Amino acid sequence: MKLRLHTRYQNSAGQRVRIVLNLKGIAYEYVAIPSLSSDDYRRINPQGLMPALEIDRRFVAQSMAIVDLLGDLFPEPSVLPEDPMLRAEARSFANLIAADLHPINNNRVRRYLSDVIGADEAQVRAWYHHWAAKALASLEAQLARREKPFPFCFGERPGLAEACLVPQMDNARRFECDLSPYPLLVAIDGACRRLDAFARAAPEAQPDYPRS
Repeated sequence: MKLRLHTRYQNSAGQRVRIVLNLKGIAYEYVAIPSLSSDDYRRINPQGLMPALEIDRRFVAQSMAIVDLLGDLFPEPSVLPEDPMLRAEARSFANLIAADLHPINNNRVRRYLSDVIGADEAQVRAWYHHWAAKALASLEAQLARREKPFPFCFGERPGLAEACLVPQMDNARRFECDLSPYPLLVAIDGACRRLDAFARAAPEAQPDYPRS
């Protein structure tokens, strides 16, 4: 079974898949996408978004579907806690990021605000900060109400929740969000970045990262 991940260095959905692949110890080939508008990539993923996982010339798009597939094909080690309630908490946390927060980072969304609606750069940045703050506050509150202060989100080791969190924290910093109200998120993000699985998945560790 040969796995090829079609993505780019600065794509938080692709980064979360890379983290899961690393946490599970799954070997894969990194395939850099030169342009989302290329006909070649549209044939791989008609939606034209990243990433897409290729397995023996079959393709799956959408990062959370890819993570589910990896769990089916490579069940151990799991990226979810054993306890059913904690598993649900981890999925809830991850999906808040993937479904609610991550989409507002997309270039096509922000470009619609500027190119179609006519918002200037400051207005687009304020719009992003507003919605990012709401989502990050919800994530911080979810961690604050845990019955046990785990070193990671919902357990003694990182998993799906952290795979979604760390790339999103990259986005928040890139857009100059104030992260001081979210000490639990910042602490877990920092702990993850010290681990090899996260370091190898980082944008700057990818072969297509621009080198000056």
